[in-house]
Amino acid sequence: MQIDIVQGDITKLKVDAIVNAANTSLFGGGGVDGAIHAAAGPELLAECRKLRATTYPDGLASGLAVATGAGNLPARWVIHTPGPNRHVGQTSTRVLSNCFTNSLYVASRRGATSIAFPAIGAGAYGWDPEEVALIAAEAIRNWFDTYRHVTSLHRVVLVAYNTDVEAAFHKAFDTPRTDSELIHGH
Repeated sequence: MQIDIVQGDITKLKVDAIVNAANTSLFGGGGVDGAIHAAAGPELLAECRKLRATTYPDGLASGLAVATGAGNLPARWVIHTPGPNRHVGQTSTRVLSNCFTNSLYVASRRGATSIAFPAIGAGAYGWDPEEVALIAAEAIRNWFDTYRHVTSLHRVVLVAYNTDVEAAFHKAFDTPRTDSELIHGH
């Protein structure tokens, strides 16, 4: 498994799947969720509305993951996973871990070879970026330890929205910190 840690805009990354730190409604919101919906265009919202009208009439529960097309994004799929909202008392590290593992599972089922994650929960949902990074590292490593022989996935990109989150990812994944490669869709 190749791990890349970058600071930049997840919506410009050319990977098979990008993970959306969605809200449970699936209808877009702020932060990375809003950015993904804006960059993907109306096709993404239409697919999310269809999911709500059929499979998830009450929304997608925190920790679960579901894939849609990616609309105008360079990725093939968007994997939506709502993290737990610490501000309303949702403090389960297990649920946050499930966001990462269930996203990997959904991407693998689609045949993806690469996936990009934001720092799920570290924005508007109030989780400490260092805690998110540690949970992500453990979840991703454990998932690959279990499924590496049967998954198409071989590259994971962790996309930080600022230098503090980037540093947290480097520390949690025990990778040397280098000058960030800017993500310009190349």
